[in-house]
Order: sequence, then structure tokens, then C-alpha cells
Amino acid sequence: MSRRRIGFWYRLAAVIAKPPLLVLFKRDWRGMEHIPADGGFITAVNHNSYLDPLSYAHFQYNTGRVPRFLAKAGLFKVGFVGTMLRGTGQIPVYRETTDALDAFRAAVAAIERGECVAFYPEGTLTRDPAMWPMAGKTGAARVALLTRAPVIPVAQWGANLAMPPYAKEKKLRLFPRKTLTVVAGPPVDLSRFHGVEPTNEVLREATEEIMRAITALLEDIRGEKAPAEPYDHRMARLEQRRKAAGEEAK
Repeated sequence: MSRRRIGFWYRLAAVIAKPPLLVLFKRDWRGMEHIPADGGFITAVNHNSYLDPLSYAHFQYNTGRVPRFLAKAGLFKVGFVGTMLRGTGQIPVYRETTDALDAFRAAVAAIERGECVAFYPEGTLTRDPAMWPMAGKTGAARVALLTRAPVIPVAQWGANLAMPPYAKEKKLRLFPRKTLTVVAGPPVDLSRFHGVEPTNEVLREATEEIMRAITALLEDIRGEKAPAEPYDHRMARLEQRRKAAGEEAK
């Protein structure tokens, strides 16, 4: 999608959001050359703050290739927010309903139209205590293998310092002035999965490739190594339940 086809609603969103972002934050943007100039593609982005969708969207808007986010369906019914989501062509996700596949179909259709679809593969804000990307869900890999669209990994840092994800009060911490770092990397090589039946194992391995690429970019941003194994929120919850059951049995 070229810059001239961004559309009224995305331009309106930019008019509203860009001025405060430019005033309140510093920027460290790298890797814009990896965003394809044309054709459909996927971005896979880490998620560590309620603020980081704006940070990432600002970065990509400036490349001229606007992203179509997958967002909770309920948000599309919320007043002005819903109007903006619908107007900018975001994709509603209906979790655990008969409409759950609609988001998958809409993502494939958008890519086939030559658009960008942005995935947060973790599915939610990271629960990792050190703010590293968690184990990913397979949605991005599933769409990538079906469409064979490039998957561009994107890592970001800084929004979480301004608005920590699980703080008791969801308010901005603006001082000292934070730097919003967004880095895009080269496409993830998923060619070994092309032409292979997309079994659960294949999708899991492809997802791990995507998450490793995102994590490597974040390691470079932070200047430190991530844990050898990504945090798995599902397994952590199961372990907590086992411990709780054990305490009750005593």
C-alpha cells in the first residue's frame, strides 16, 4: 500500500497521535529499509506496554506502509475508538467463538490485497518478569505459510518505561523524557516450511523462528542476552495451580 493510499482515517489518526508522540518522546528508529516497498507482508512485533501500538504504528506510518492490526472485537464497539478502528481497516478478533476464524481469513485477504498485517505473536502483553518476549502463538506463522508473505520481525523498547504494562495505575511516566526505540529486521527465513503440511509441530517451529528473530533484535536494543528459553505464560499458570493445589493438600 503506497503512501497516497493511506486513506482519510489513518491520516486523521496520525494528525491526532503524532504531535504528542513527537513532543513527549525521543525516537530511535532503525531498519525501515526492511519494510517492503510494495506487496503484502506481515510484521511480527513484541508487546510490552499499552503505549507501544502507537510507537510502532508511528514508526511504520512513516515508511508509507500502514499496518492493519488484529484487535479485540469488543474495542470496535467503543465510541470514537471503534470508529477509528473501523475507519483505519483494523481486523477484529473474536476469541473462542464461531467467528474466530474470521480474523484469520481477513488477515489473508488483506495480505493478498497487498497490505501489511501486524501480529503481536505473544497474544497479549508480555508476562516475562524481565520484559522479554514470551513464547508465541501460531497465528502469524499460519498466515505466513499460507500466503508465503514476508515476515518482518519488529522489536521495540521504551514505551514500557513510560507506561509499565502491569502497573497499578495506568499513567504515563514522562520524566525524564523516554526514548521509543523501534527496530525492524530482515525477513524471517521460513522457506524450509514451504510446501510442508502445516501440522501443529510445523507451526510451532515456524513460530519459534519468528520469536527468535524478534528476541535477537531486542537483545541488540537492550545490550543484553535474553533467557535461553522464552517465558511460557500457559505453563507458568499451570505450575502456579499445581503449587496452589499442593499447598491446599497439606
